Amino acid sequence: MEIGFLGLGIMGKAMSINLLRHGFKVTVWNRTLSKCDELVEHGASVGETPAAVVKKCKYTIAMLSDPAAALAVVFDKDGVLEQINGKGYIDMSTVDAETSIKISEAIKAKGGDFLEAPVSGSKKPAEDGQLVILAAGDKAFYDEALPAFDVLGKKSFFLGEVGNGAKMKLVVNMVMGSMMNAFSEGLTLAERSGLNPSTLLDVLDLGAISNGMFKLKGPTMLKNSYAPAFPLKHQQKDMRLALALGDENAVPMPVAAAANEAFKKARSLGLGDLDFSAVHETLK
Repeated sequence: MEIGFLGLGIMGKAMSINLLRHGFKVTVWNRTLSKCDELVEHGASVGETPAAVVKKCKYTIAMLSDPAAALAVVFDKDGVLEQINGKGYIDMSTVDAETSIKISEAIKAKGGDFLEAPVSGSKKPAEDGQLVILAAGDKAFYDEALPAFDVLGKKSFFLGEVGNGAKMKLVVNMVMGSMMNAFSEGLTLAERSGLNPSTLLDVLDLGAISNGMFKLKGPTMLKNSYAPAFPLKHQQKDMRLALALGDENAVPMPVAAAANEAFKKARSLGLGDLDFSAVHETLK
């Protein structure tokens, strides 16, 4: 089976390589086509436009940076809609529910099948096929896509109607962003109180709030090292979209709102392309 893949950023590149490693034929496209060269070395083919990729492949996956990019790939000239009749489209980008629904309606109107399937996880889980996939949409198409999802992720959830996957991903990333800010404050408070922040990491790891994010990010944060596994600018985008979802549902979110302000400050300091853990720098 040949799968199309649109978007070769940090996540899309790792996911495409993973599919190739597991025997899938993959045709890739990226707005900057030179980013496709490394995938060609791993055995991928290249499509010159999203429409060309969709025409060639039974179904196509997209992993794009934000709602504007997700919409452009579908609706622009030489976009997905031009060739989607009889094909399947899986958008794994993190977008708001409104964007996902708009894409779904357009795909279906053109005779295609649609799934939204945003993922929980960053660069390393993408490389290792350990993402958590939050899918919603056409159940029959979901069942058909499971062989690819089983390569890309350690667990897939089917969440019902389109929009539910987007909402679940925003809730997850809102919690993650809020936790990262609390963690950053804790590390800074420990150090300025005369404590060894490395010891704090050990204490946290042995207690009830032990978690993989603290364990992974803590040591690099103490070294002021922020190689981007999940860029800070994307985390702030997700916080903004989650807060909008809170507005829509009249849910007060003071902790998330404060965390969003910290990420905005980090972006104003020029840290947007670093890992989201670089929000730690705003406290220095």
